[in-house]
Amino acid sequence: MKSHSSTITRGAWRWEEPLFWIAIAIAPLAFPNYLPLLSQILIIGLFAVSLDLLVGYAGIVSLGHGAFFGIGAYTAGILMQRGLGEPFLGLILAALVSACVGYVISFLLQKVRGVALLIVTLGVGLLFLELAIHFKSITGGEDGIQGIDVWPLFSVFEFDFLGRTSFFYSLLVCGLLYLVVRLIIRSNYGLSIEAIRDNERRATAIGTPAIKRLRTLFTIAAAVAGVAGALYAQTTQFVALEAISLDRSVSALVMVTLGGIGTAIGAMIGSAIFMTARDMFATMEPIYWNFWFGCLLFVIVCLGQDGVLGLIAKITNKIKPRDKMEPTP
Repeated sequence: MKSHSSTITRGAWRWEEPLFWIAIAIAPLAFPNYLPLLSQILIIGLFAVSLDLLVGYAGIVSLGHGAFFGIGAYTAGILMQRGLGEPFLGLILAALVSACVGYVISFLLQKVRGVALLIVTLGVGLLFLELAIHFKSITGGEDGIQGIDVWPLFSVFEFDFLGRTSFFYSLLVCGLLYLVVRLIIRSNYGLSIEAIRDNERRATAIGTPAIKRLRTLFTIAAAVAGVAGALYAQTTQFVALEAISLDRSVSALVMVTLGGIGTAIGAMIGSAIFMTARDMFATMEPIYWNFWFGCLLFVIVCLGQDGVLGLIAKITNKIKPRDKMEPTP
């Protein structure tokens, strides 16, 4: 995937990042009744960040990424159903299982690319969905996994129905993983991934093991998606087929595009806009909410091809005072 000109700087730390995390951290003070929604913004945002690792930094568009989210959700859900409701243990095992599956699937990168890879990832996603439906004794099938309990966080904080513990738990995990992702992006490894995205042949010619590094990134992205899925299962205490559906992957792709591809924080912002707008329109217009939501996405993308962050960059560039030309002597 070739690089393209952009109004946004990719890889560098952005002022929107601390602003977003401060805003989401203090949001419960202003919106105490929306803690479940805030938790979902964080969790789905983390999943979108994992997809942005592939789409924005490696140039790999996947329609099967939701499979890793679902694998993480089902892993945590099955553990809780079996009486192992320790939150962090669930996260670790979900990450490991998703990473192992991602590592196996990453071998496809040696065979196919481009549109062919897009179709293959779609097939992988549908395959795991069918497996979840077929193995009803494990996954619950169309009924999902219900009646599961997560143990108190740090053996102290109960997961109450108001969602207070769920929110701060999600904030802690998502914040730490976001920082890890940003450090990966800014590392030499991250720079090599972008070099491979821009020109794989040239990167290979100078000695960069392109396939190996892409497979590693694919595995990392799968692990992060698995953690997001586990968080989803733990905070909702329910796992349904929706967690592993095609809609999960498509929605995340929309969020990444909406916020700004290849920026990481854009995925989080895209999640906030997507989840909030969907909730708002579904409440206002239960029948036609999809129409109005589609109109909002259309307007935002048309105004800024690089998403919300690209639109912000354009506006700030226009209002930024230009250096005055010094008169020639």
